[in-house]
Amino acid sequence: MTEKNCLGQLHRDLSRRSFVGSAAALLSAPFVAKATAAWAQEKLAGSGEVVVFSYGGSFTQGVRKYVYEAFTKATGIAVVDVTGDFAEPQVKAMKEAGRMDWDLAFIDAQSYPAMSEAGMFEPVDYSLWDPESLVGIPAANRLKDAAVAYRATTVLAYDARAFRDKQPKSWADFWDVKTFPGPRGLASNVRHNVAFALSADGLPAADRWPLTEGKLDRAFKKLDQIKPHITKWWSAGGEPVQLLLNRELEMTSCGDNRALAAIRQGAPIRIVWDGGNLVYVYWAVLKGGPNSANAQKLIAFVNRAESAANFTLGTFLPGPNTNQLQHLPSDLLPLLNINQAIASAVVEQDSAWLANKRSDGKTNLDHLQERWLSWRAQ
Repeated sequence: MTEKNCLGQLHRDLSRRSFVGSAAALLSAPFVAKATAAWAQEKLAGSGEVVVFSYGGSFTQGVRKYVYEAFTKATGIAVVDVTGDFAEPQVKAMKEAGRMDWDLAFIDAQSYPAMSEAGMFEPVDYSLWDPESLVGIPAANRLKDAAVAYRATTVLAYDARAFRDKQPKSWADFWDVKTFPGPRGLASNVRHNVAFALSADGLPAADRWPLTEGKLDRAFKKLDQIKPHITKWWSAGGEPVQLLLNRELEMTSCGDNRALAAIRQGAPIRIVWDGGNLVYVYWAVLKGGPNSANAQKLIAFVNRAESAANFTLGTFLPGPNTNQLQHLPSDLLPLLNINQAIASAVVEQDSAWLANKRSDGKTNLDHLQERWLSWRAQ
């Protein structure tokens, strides 16, 4: 099976129903893992460091506190963070320069096929993974040279203080500026906005992907309607929450993890999951990195059930090990995108389609981006 086919198979196998269903089944199975520290010291002990890309802000703080510190304590390997908005451009630049300074990065699903084909990733050493991890994580999530790190959803978030009598419940409500007046925000990311525009225009979730030219025309026509009401096109993940808290926005698209982190701290923010855009992000060991062996050990460590639960606690972005559900607070489970009610409301992005090349040699994502930039310039 090719990497691209693996990507498509991954998304088919880790569907909303199969993910939640396998979680329920595993919850009833005996938990066979040893204590994290003892297992790590036995199999993953090492020295030196591992250089890991991260997104900065609360994400990096959470992963360091809940995962990396425990990894260092258990293995003796220090974790060095490098931060940025996205890893892919810098990974490609380092490969072209012939010097890979990082060891491990988060790679978006739509970027994975081309980068894998270009030989940018090392094969994942699954012999280091604990048997419990291999049981808890579906095989389709363990590709030859990447493993699912987490699933994230871009959602509609709003300031509860601004909507006391009637609350927005859909992207159609986001577009309804008469019933729900107030400043709005959207990401500068085209694939999310096109998806939301189609939802607002009444396209059923099952028909969202793939994006034909007709659907794109429909989406951009709908975006024309909301464009005058967008006061902020945000780019950094922490912006939407801060803008809501500052009352600069009343509704905006937002990463589910950022909104959940704020909600757990008592912020007056609410989430509308309906029509959210669900994406997958991979762990990838970068070929030519200075500490590849340590990177393999970190991936093995973070995919154990307890570590996976800690990753979720630190980031609010659940990974694929369903055994983590046994280690998470019961009051958190209903708020995560692996909750059945939420999983059935969001729409999985067709990342394989976005990565596919068109007749002109460009990917569908490139084509989307070109249309987006042209539209923004109008």
